[in-house]
Amino acid sequence: MTTARHIKLFRNGRNQAIRIPREFELPGTDAILHREGNRLVIEAAPPSSLLAVLRNLEPISESLPEFVDAPPEAVDL
Repeated sequence: MTTARHIKLFRNGRNQAIRIPREFELPGTDAILHREGNRLVIEAAPPSSLLAVLRNLEPISESLPEFVDAPPEAVDL
């Protein structure tokens, strides 16, 4: 069973904010906020990985210039 706790809303500059009580603290420094009807749900953000970042990148639409892959020049050692 989830414990409910009454909290106060306050302003932080132009943003509305809350203080999260210790018993509800989330791990890390990022969270995900979404709305479900009249409820706001705050969830711990999963850790980001390089693969996750690369997976979300858009494909490059620019065409690259053609180049000649010439064999390397001989070098005297």
